Amino acid sequence: MYDPRIVEPMRTEARGFGCTELLSAEDVHAALKQPTGTALVFVNSVCGCAAGGARPGLKLALQHATKPNNVYTVFAGQYKEATAAAREYFQPYQPSSPQIGLLKDGRLVHMLQRHDIEGRSPEMIAATLTAAFDTHCAK
Repeated sequence: MYDPRIVEPMRTEARGFGCTELLSAEDVHAALKQPTGTALVFVNSVCGCAAGGARPGLKLALQHATKPNNVYTVFAGQYKEATAAAREYFQPYQPSSPQIGLLKDGRLVHMLQRHDIEGRSPEMIAATLTAAFDTHCAK
């Protein structure tokens, strides 16, 4: 597990642009068992593609007029049970860090894996996410 002092700035950044942090498996299930609406779940991490692409791309995407009803985050390597619980909703995708899943009415409708994030600019990631928001989220 990562030292909490190291990951706190990364967790604070995600909370700062609108993510509600889920710290336990119980928190995840309580948030995601709600069957209606849209929910985005961001698996945050310490890696460079989270810092250089995922967090800034998600921050940009959340400025879009159309966005999910709820935006959540778990931190891989810090809150392992919460992260594992979030990934239960990402089937059939394999675990990845970072990872961004969009659920609609409790069903996964869009996924960004690490390989969809690394090497892409925040603007490219935001464009991918906002296209998914336009398709799946209420306007």
